[in-house]
Amino acid sequence: MAQVVAVCISEKKGERKKPVKSVELRENHGIVGDAHAGEWHRQVSLLAQESIDKMRALGLDVDAGDFAENITTQGIELVSLPIGARLEVGGTLLEVTQIGKECHTRCAIYYQAGDCVMPKEGIFARVITGGIIRPGDQVQAA
Repeated sequence: MAQVVAVCISEKKGERKKPVKSVELRENHGIVGDAHAGEWHRQVSLLAQESIDKMRALGLDVDAGDFAENITTQGIELVSLPIGARLEVGGTLLEVTQIGKECHTRCAIYYQAGDCVMPKEGIFARVITGGIIRPGDQVQAA
């Protein structure tokens, strides 16, 4: 069963996010209190724990939130999801809007972590149905 490992937020863009006990997702906005929230296509970011583990295997001291992802998942291959795919995460509904991203400059995350997996393996989504997400919540294709 795929699940949420961590939920994370930050006050500013381009920095590591801090794990919190829960996050509130608002429809067509994103995570309340997160720097990336707003009316655009990248309201919420997701990254697999498996991707973070790859960076650890390279010797990096990284954890959930270090690549600025909002939701760290386990047990679902995020990068194989097509644009438009919908995910039920806890009681919320997300729609995949982008796979990976182009990094024009090496941001603070790159310098802090030594590398960044978000451009290749992170995904972005918009919030269709809001609600609360916590670690341990189930993740499944809708």
